Amino acid sequence: MSEPLLKVKQLSKSFGGVVATDKLDFDVMPGEIHAVIGPNGAGKTTFVAQIAGMLKSDSGSIVFDGKDIAGKSAPERSHLGLARSFQITSVFRDFTALENVALSIQAHDGHSFRFWKRASTDIELTGPAQKILDDVGLGDKALSLAGNLAHGQQRQLEIAMALATSPKMLLLDEPTAGMGTEESENMRQFLSNLKSDYSMLLIEHDMDTVFSLADRVTVLVYGRGIATGTPEEIRNNAEVRAAYLGEDE
Repeated sequence: MSEPLLKVKQLSKSFGGVVATDKLDFDVMPGEIHAVIGPNGAGKTTFVAQIAGMLKSDSGSIVFDGKDIAGKSAPERSHLGLARSFQITSVFRDFTALENVALSIQAHDGHSFRFWKRASTDIELTGPAQKILDDVGLGDKALSLAGNLAHGQQRQLEIAMALATSPKMLLLDEPTAGMGTEESENMRQFLSNLKSDYSMLLIEHDMDTVFSLADRVTVLVYGRGIATGTPEEIRNNAEVRAAYLGEDE
């Protein structure tokens, strides 16, 4: 059996007297989508922020691709192959879709954002950017302003920007947030198409998305993992049903 791409042991984070992550053990295998679910206040977003390097953990270890990354910054983790999308869309609304992705490529290569005009005309950036947009189904929106795209398309663009960093794993924080039924279904199909190429840590409140995409699911309650298993095992777990699945988030 292969080693986990991501392995977390005894990870902890507190804010004053509130324990947000409570000695959590967690792993993601190569090629796996591992979803994290739980009620509001369970610590899901805190956990993914710790993995991404946006929050420093109080204790515990984070090993990614065989390297201890607990002390590394978010940019350093990005360069090692961790790419995060946010719960709230974070695209540059006044730039075109193509410019957004070209900027992401440029920034990952260590260049400054002040050169964005050059990025928008540099074929070494726009060529790969156009291919990524084609791959995610936004090729015909390349010259559209990001702010004019539909909400679901903006979320796809944000993930395209993450893909532009050549990641080994995607950290997806509620990719269907704010979407209607049709947009959510489109996002599920979009992520399903990426599944063969990327490992994913998926934070998600929509159970249809979780159960249709995830290979494994971990349930957080007050920062503690109360169960990990296949979607079917989680669906049939009495403790999980009592703690979460019978409630609205």
